[in-house]
Amino acid sequence: MTSTSLSPAELDQLNDMLRGTLCERLGMRLTELSEDGGVMTMPVQGNTQPAGLLHGGATIALAESLASFAGILRARNLYGPTAQGVGTTASATHYRSGRSGLVTATATARHLGRTVASYMVDVRDQDERLLSTVMMSVQMLPPRD
Repeated sequence: MTSTSLSPAELDQLNDMLRGTLCERLGMRLTELSEDGGVMTMPVQGNTQPAGLLHGGATIALAESLASFAGILRARNLYGPTAQGVGTTASATHYRSGRSGLVTATATARHLGRTVASYMVDVRDQDERLLSTVMMSVQMLPPRD
């Protein structure tokens, strides 16, 4: 990643902000983040469909959360500390399903514009097998007056 990654203390602050959100309910945890992308984990247990497989919607929520956090950093680097980034488009391809353990999402910036950032998010299981790829667009929202 070419931009400055957040420090462990900054990541802890962001993870604390997940309390009471969907991210907390799904057990997500940020482990690395910059405007160029990042890494986020989520347990399979508790996030399955009735067949016991990782739910595709949980996978997409993981990818969107990670890309949106990276987009927020992009927006704030461009427009100041109150700017936001919000996911606007998600396109997912699921190749296989997680069955246990943690899944890890890794986001990589594909386009960092002034109004939109795009990220490719690969989601892998504990054995590094590719489960899903999600293309995300994040809209930059400058502060409102």
